[in-house]
Amino acid sequence: MLALVALAELLGMSLWFAASAVSAQYQTRWLLTSSEAAWLTTVVQLGFVGGTAMSALLNLADVWPTKRLFTVSALLAAVGNAMVLTASDLSTALLWRFLTGFCLAGVYPPAMKMIATWFRARRGLAVGTVVGALTVGKALPYLVKALPGATITNVTLAASVGAVLAGCAIALGYRDGPYPFPPRRFSWTLVGEVVRTRPWRLAMGGYLGHMWELYAAWTWLPVFIAASVTARDPQALHSGAATLIAFAALAVGGVGCVWGGILADKRGRAWLVNLSMAISGICALLIGLTFGRSLWLLAPLALVWGFFVIADSAQFSVMVTEGVPPHAVGTALTLQTSLGFLLTAGVIQLVPVLADQLGWPWAFTILAVGPALGIAAIRRLSVQPPAP
Repeated sequence: MLALVALAELLGMSLWFAASAVSAQYQTRWLLTSSEAAWLTTVVQLGFVGGTAMSALLNLADVWPTKRLFTVSALLAAVGNAMVLTASDLSTALLWRFLTGFCLAGVYPPAMKMIATWFRARRGLAVGTVVGALTVGKALPYLVKALPGATITNVTLAASVGAVLAGCAIALGYRDGPYPFPPRRFSWTLVGEVVRTRPWRLAMGGYLGHMWELYAAWTWLPVFIAASVTARDPQALHSGAATLIAFAALAVGGVGCVWGGILADKRGRAWLVNLSMAISGICALLIGLTFGRSLWLLAPLALVWGFFVIADSAQFSVMVTEGVPPHAVGTALTLQTSLGFLLTAGVIQLVPVLADQLGWPWAFTILAVGPALGIAAIRRLSVQPPAP
């Protein structure tokens, strides 16, 4: 069942960066600036925020069967993504990308609740595996783009087909495990109940610090790598090496998530997330020093950053499943992701501004602020008395 849910997440979440991977082609087609092209990613974040906010308010992840929610959401997201190919300008494309992100709100949080019904003692590893799979899935469009002759159509349709397969796999093969969370009736007060839970608030503080860094790094690291390669050798503008390094830097996070899950179950979640945020924050400070230099210097640091920037992500969700009342787990996870992704939308737009004003060597330094604040929140959570 873990393999099934992980595969479904990998295929379903490939929609996320389907437009970002070919943003350079969209820039050429519609004469976009870097900031305008960034909206192809930012609007997905905003759509996801809207979808998760509505889902949390309506308690969908606790009221509806998660299997049905996942399947319907994945199929609708696949359609929304494919419709981008019909867009004749940026505004229309952004509308379809927003709807894609809105529907993905029913793919990401429910999957974490689904797999938590199958695991207790090794829940960190299980959720880490699922988050690792979706990390690789988000990197897939960059792999498709690296193939010879890849076009906007190839990359977009490959992601949509993957999401359709994800929805079908869950519809046909998934069932809840031996540790299901109790269903409940809809309640307007459930969100308030979650927010009043102190462990949720402290875990949320760490998660926000983590999210401040994560999606800005994922969105702009491929652009940084391409710009660095071009700065070193202008003839390498369309180098396949830059795209492959970008794919590897995102995809290696899948291994990081599994590694993080194993260590979190053994050493403790607070220890793992603090270690990961410390290393990823240092990488954010150092990566700019490799700009325009040899790929033998840039690539290893990019891979280390890609590994640790996501290695702790699943553990924030596990903290939530263990720290809130069982009947509110779905809503708590959905609210957590909604607020986290709302934060990412602003940071994604901030990085290109810093790159234009200060240059790429300094653009990522602001991202180190998030891990620093996140560590402060988790240190307080680590002395929190265990939940009853």
